[in-house]
Amino acid sequence: MKKGQLKNSKLYFNFYLFAKLIFIIVCGFFFCNCFAQSTKLKQPNIVFLLVDDMGYGECGFNGGKEIKTPKIDQLAKDGAVLENNYVQPVCSPTRACLLTGRYPTHTGIYGVIWPGAAWGLPLNERTLPEALKAAGYYTAITGKWHLGDFDKAYQPNARGFDYQYGHFFGNLDYFTHIRNNQLDWYRNGQTLEEAGYTTHLIAKEACKIIETSNRSKPLFLYVPFNGIHSPYQVPDNYLKPYSNLTGDRQKLAGMLAAVDEAIGQIVAALDKAGLRENTLIVFSSDNGAPPPGNNSPLRDFKATVYEGGIRGAAFVNWPGRVVAGLRVKEAMHTVDWYPTLIQLAGGSIKQTLPIDGKNVWPMITKKTKSPHDAILSVSTKGPMLAAIRMGDWKLIVLNTDSVTAKKKANIKYEPIALFNLLDDASESKNLAKQFPDRVLAMRKRLIEMLKDAVPSGAIGKNESESE
Repeated sequence: MKKGQLKNSKLYFNFYLFAKLIFIIVCGFFFCNCFAQSTKLKQPNIVFLLVDDMGYGECGFNGGKEIKTPKIDQLAKDGAVLENNYVQPVCSPTRACLLTGRYPTHTGIYGVIWPGAAWGLPLNERTLPEALKAAGYYTAITGKWHLGDFDKAYQPNARGFDYQYGHFFGNLDYFTHIRNNQLDWYRNGQTLEEAGYTTHLIAKEACKIIETSNRSKPLFLYVPFNGIHSPYQVPDNYLKPYSNLTGDRQKLAGMLAAVDEAIGQIVAALDKAGLRENTLIVFSSDNGAPPPGNNSPLRDFKATVYEGGIRGAAFVNWPGRVVAGLRVKEAMHTVDWYPTLIQLAGGSIKQTLPIDGKNVWPMITKKTKSPHDAILSVSTKGPMLAAIRMGDWKLIVLNTDSVTAKKKANIKYEPIALFNLLDDASESKNLAKQFPDRVLAMRKRLIEMLKDAVPSGAIGKNESESE
């Protein structure tokens, strides 16, 4: 090869290498940019598991030793336990808080909505499934609704759910699905005669939804179990491991074991479908347990504004996104899930009605402080009996001078009670007289939070206030 040809050959080779390098860089930049965009735009699947009437201290992850809940406890161990997760004293208000991000003082749902009642979750409320659906989600509920049924407009399919399966109310027979001599079992609002134990059926349907869901859409699956609410019923095989227990306590143990098994099946379905890595699981009870449930170490039971009624056992689990083994001590409320989940899903929280909830995702994943300066709890009687938590301090106020009203609210409450929950989770020492300035400041904040409270939606409708 001649010298000139050799020089040209080298130039050509160098140019070829340079062009190839540029091509690799451009392709790499394009790939990385596309990957970053796809990662940024990829929306998580959301599975929200709500257990009915489960006590704070029942599961192993919160210190329970009597009932075995291995599937639930493993999820909690691999996720972040929320030690100060506030709910409402009874069922319907908690569900309304979750689905609207608004306190009962703004929805009017203080107590339980009964079958056939001519009211429900107000139709002007935007719901969580509506917001997620607008963000591109497929939305489904399998389990207990409990936010109104008297008109189709109040039922799940009209409130943002693409698919509905289960029951509209609580306290139904677990085997016959009958409540008050009427079948309470539906698919997309149509009555459904189907044999089986409700916990099993709810889990089976949840798994089917996961297995058959359209993979081009993210999934919001809301699974509000009716377990472990009364009546205390469970197949006999779940009772055998708890022969050391008796009566309703033995049945409750078996019922929770069945729920634990059901949750294990739902997680297995996510794994099988290849969805687990991009699925956020939220677990919570809807209120504290009634007897014979275990709310230890908290005071009292369901339907009260003591901690045993309003602090719900809870955790979140999302592989690679939530630090395993974390215990979050900062306080939050069920209303917080509304803005948190919508923003995680890339949806909009712009709406007409103001949102009481705050985005708690930084609190859960980055160990930031609670976004709340105060958290409100109201009783089934409404603002007449209310509590406020600020930091580690909690104030309970019975807002009435009427002896009759006080008896109705429950004689156990003192007019003013102040507790330091950090030192006294069981609320055994009323410190109101020792810290009058703190009482004054907290009461002022409570009055501010109650100033625009709406009346109960049940007024004039002869509704009972607890179930």
